[in-house]
Amino acid sequence: MKSRSDKMMWGRLFALSPQSQRSLQRQLREQLVSAILDGHIAVDQPLPSSRELAKQLDIARNTVVIAYQSLVDEGYLVARERRGFFVNAEILSGRAQMSVADRIHDEAHPDWERRFKFKPSSQRNIVKPQDWSDYAYPFVYGQPDPSLIPVNDWRECCRESQSLASIQYTSRDRVDHDDSLLVEQIQNRILPRRGIWASKDEILITMGAQQALYLLAHLLVGQADRVGLEDPGYPDARNIFSERTSNIAGLRVDDGGLIVNEDLMQCDYVYVTPSHQSPTTVTMPMKRRESLLRFAERSDCLIIEDDYEIETNYAGSPTPALKSLDRSERVLYVGSLSKTVAPGLRVGYLVGPPALITEARALRRLMVRHPPANNQRILALFLSLGHYDALVHRLNRCYRERWRVMGDALGDYLPQMRRTRSVGGTSYWIEGPAGLNSREMLVRAVKESILFEPGDVFFLSEQAPRNFFRLGFTSISTHRIEPGIRRMAKLVPA
Repeated sequence: MKSRSDKMMWGRLFALSPQSQRSLQRQLREQLVSAILDGHIAVDQPLPSSRELAKQLDIARNTVVIAYQSLVDEGYLVARERRGFFVNAEILSGRAQMSVADRIHDEAHPDWERRFKFKPSSQRNIVKPQDWSDYAYPFVYGQPDPSLIPVNDWRECCRESQSLASIQYTSRDRVDHDDSLLVEQIQNRILPRRGIWASKDEILITMGAQQALYLLAHLLVGQADRVGLEDPGYPDARNIFSERTSNIAGLRVDDGGLIVNEDLMQCDYVYVTPSHQSPTTVTMPMKRRESLLRFAERSDCLIIEDDYEIETNYAGSPTPALKSLDRSERVLYVGSLSKTVAPGLRVGYLVGPPALITEARALRRLMVRHPPANNQRILALFLSLGHYDALVHRLNRCYRERWRVMGDALGDYLPQMRRTRSVGGTSYWIEGPAGLNSREMLVRAVKESILFEPGDVFFLSEQAPRNFFRLGFTSISTHRIEPGIRRMAKLVPA
């Protein structure tokens, strides 16, 4: 007969939660595996019978039977006739013995501060709390609304990607090659939306738009090169390029985006977000785009076009991408599918001349070889089955309504604030009175369960103005926007 202490031990090892999103069977299996691999169950100690464990855990006996049998099939457990289930000693073989090292004197520790040649953690970055979804009014940028995620469509593509042929295809090390179906879909379905026609050897799949920028910076930018960046602009682009050169030029923006003037002189590269300028969301008009391209030709400058949020246009037709107007291969085009489908997907692409793509592919191989093949295939299926286009249509309709509701609420409750006029995007860029400190306001807002992004991080200078901030509306439901803005207005100093 089992002792009381034995029963207590199993109760401590297996703590199942009916409220968990995972099934009881999966929870039990995971906890059994952990207990075995962590050495909490001796190899000569029989596990409780399925009937006994089910009674102790207050679950169906069949749940235990299936969990036990699956672990027998995979070699974690062995079944011994008339004795029950035991840990398979072979599953624990090949492990080094754990030993406690002698305490090392502090003076023997490496001096990490001396060894670091570069400290990216010291750069100024946008900070988003991990628990942003717990806030009542999360006006954070770039996070998804769970209700808008196309779960069933994505599951369909995941199931199809699990066919034998697909698994055999995606499980191979593809070295530096991309999923041919995904490249084809970007070539034929995504780029033509922007007026861009590219051959397959002009397209590279990346781990989001940021990796594309990182590849370009390391391939093209040296310490002597001058890089022009929009000011205010995208902080990650600033951090990526400033790691390669200290010769960074801040370029002014207005209601038409990047201003094309003498500030661009001597720039070897210009990074620009013309569709919806980051962070102001304004769109660069056609005449200015043409003027920028002419400038690039005259000055032998290359343009890096980050064409994010191209799908969110609420008034009029989208303006053609700079890349579509380029006739001299001056524009290197960066796009992302993560912003639309899911930020955590981390899939983007780079479009450029074959010679550049060849070198970018070789550099990517040194970093990650290639983005996960299974993610590429699932996304390729998502595009090919028409789910992406349907999602873009739904998002555009939903975000247009949120854009309108937020605009009306800002006019009603924060009329003293200046908001940049735009025709799209998923946020508002707000300029408060000169005496406003948005970081101090955020401290007060957090106590009211409100989140937003202070604007100083977007400016090139560390002595940036503090009266700017950004309000995103992708992660907050439409009916919560007006109450959130109303509550925020009470936090603004009179």
